[in-house]
Amino acid sequence: MEMPILKIFNMNIIEELTEIFRKFPGVGPRQAERFVYYLLKQKNSYLDKLSRLIPELNQKVKNCQSCKRFYISENQNQNICNICSDKNRNFEILMIVARDVDLISIEKSNTFNGYYFVLGGLVPVLDKEPQNKIRLFELSNEIKNKKDFLKEIIIALSANPEGDNTAEIIKKELKEMLKDYSIKISILGRGLSTGTELEYSDKETIKNALKNRF
Repeated sequence: MEMPILKIFNMNIIEELTEIFRKFPGVGPRQAERFVYYLLKQKNSYLDKLSRLIPELNQKVKNCQSCKRFYISENQNQNICNICSDKNRNFEILMIVARDVDLISIEKSNTFNGYYFVLGGLVPVLDKEPQNKIRLFELSNEIKNKKDFLKEIIIALSANPEGDNTAEIIKKELKEMLKDYSIKISILGRGLSTGTELEYSDKETIKNALKNRF
């Protein structure tokens, strides 16, 4: 006689894990459930490795005090990432990006040698409280610390309504702060097609967008 499925599995564990995966970006209920059943089919060595690596995210991955990106650090006393501590980069240019993956895409294109600031997301159109969606306060502080030697701030956001809305919010925030400074504020050119996510842009697209910034 076949046992009911509820007797075979602890459904509370499956449901709990499904809810965790559902919180991942772009993951719906069905896909989240498939992730759980995928794990159920794996060997113990795979699950042991996964359970070891997850806690290490808190132990070895830190948030850079300057650009706010996540980076791997073996030194607990180090609070600045390898990009921000690199003296060979162009300290006169600061690029503002939405997420860590955007920064990684630009770094892989080998077309930019300045410094970065990671906003932590984008602001939806009509949102009344942008400071709750992006690191607007931290961005202001970072630029205040660098405004004496900055010559250009590049707003490098995705070419979609949320990206355009966030760019306008940033420009408004910086306008008053930088009124007495000769700092150019530019936006990536439309080498990026409308609706394009920066994360998925190839090297040539990013290169053209940087070259044609305005």
